[in-house]
Amino acid sequence: MENKPFYKKGWFISLAVVVVVLFALIGGFIKSANSMATSEQGVEEQLGQVQTVLQRRADLIPNLVSAVKGQQKQEKSVYGDIAKARTEYYNAKTKYNNASSASDKVSALSSQERSLNVLVGSIKEAYPNLSSNSNMQTLMVQLEGSENRISVERNRYNQAARAYNDKLVKFPGSLVASMTGHKKVNYFTADTSAQNAPSVNF
Repeated sequence: MENKPFYKKGWFISLAVVVVVLFALIGGFIKSANSMATSEQGVEEQLGQVQTVLQRRADLIPNLVSAVKGQQKQEKSVYGDIAKARTEYYNAKTKYNNASSASDKVSALSSQERSLNVLVGSIKEAYPNLSSNSNMQTLMVQLEGSENRISVERNRYNQAARAYNDKLVKFPGSLVASMTGHKKVNYFTADTSAQNAPSVNF
């Protein structure tokens, strides 16, 4: 009986098939994990962009305070509201800096935006005549520009978050995510309480 070369024997062929399949699975796992990691970095980058435009808006607040200084009536009450809103903003900013997950950061950023909305809305409601001040008009244009940038960056974040989340729910990404600890991230959603400034009695 003629002896076949080892590479033609059944056991070797079976072993080779197993090795090829194993390498394919490992390669697919690594590719999927790397893709998730890249998408996760995109999510974090967009969160940073939202934080940046929120900070730009917050930096305009001292100018709002200066505009209000010209209004002597009820000044103490207004400053109290300003101080409260600014405290809430910086508390939320600290929460953002200490957050360990993207979803926690989304929550903190939403709190920052809500406090800024309340602050700006309260001042505009309490002092409607400020709109006739040229400095105030310029400031409001800058604030509106910042609000537009915030909206744009929030939408970009949601797009990045959706792309990332999609990879986590589709096979084989769902399997890889369960093994690597990747979790879905939250989206920015419209905050109905922040769309309209609350009534403030000064």
